[in-house]
Amino acid sequence: MTMRTRVSPWFALMVAVAVLGGVLAAVGTEAAVQGSTAVLTTGVVLLVLGGWAVSLCLHEFGHAVVAYRGGDTAVRDKGYLTLDIRRYTDVGLSFVLPLFFLLLGGIPLPGGAVWINHGAIRSKAVLSLMSLAGPLANLAVGVVLTASVAFVPMPLGLAIGLSCLALIQVLAFVLNILPVPGLDGFGVVEPHLSRETQAFAARIRPWAPLVLFLLIVGLPGVAQIFFDLATFVFGLIGGDTVAAGQGYRLLFFWR
Repeated sequence: MTMRTRVSPWFALMVAVAVLGGVLAAVGTEAAVQGSTAVLTTGVVLLVLGGWAVSLCLHEFGHAVVAYRGGDTAVRDKGYLTLDIRRYTDVGLSFVLPLFFLLLGGIPLPGGAVWINHGAIRSKAVLSLMSLAGPLANLAVGVVLTASVAFVPMPLGLAIGLSCLALIQVLAFVLNILPVPGLDGFGVVEPHLSRETQAFAARIRPWAPLVLFLLIVGLPGVAQIFFDLATFVFGLIGGDTVAAGQGYRLLFFWR
């Protein structure tokens, strides 16, 4: 079963935005030392937002490629394997809303975007793996970025931007593996639940992630719990928490 497909130029454009941000972050390092942070801030913002957009595509690609290997070959015809954000079932839910959540509260919640024919998947275990593949893609990106900062010599500004993006990937992983209907963590266990439980989950699935987001941004201390957990995991994989914190401050420069 071949999976050859062409990568979308829209994905390449998002990569280019992130690369441009990385270049500006690197170039802006010296100017920031001299007291001018405009270039560095612009670079970090572009790097993080462009990188987050890229990771959203990789997240959905993770779901799609496991579904394809697991029996739902229709995902290739739908364009899910091209990393093209326009091919997703709901661009607003899969792209605009996650960017909005990130900018509003620093909360990286990936949105549901690919429609999978669950009946075509060969087993419950593959269904669980398909749901897990998206968060694992975020974690993998976080690990790669963290390793890059740790082992590749680079300007401080670039290290700050990459560390911030890496922490966001880890936070996305932590949030999205929660067993909440509408999130991938619930998708991991859902195939093994009773029909009644699945039916109840289907009714609340459209609203549960939004309620979670409101709890995180609205209740004092809830967001900190998730950030502390993500920071702990980030530290376990060797992340530079100081640099990531500096990146967050530059990302939300207007606060």
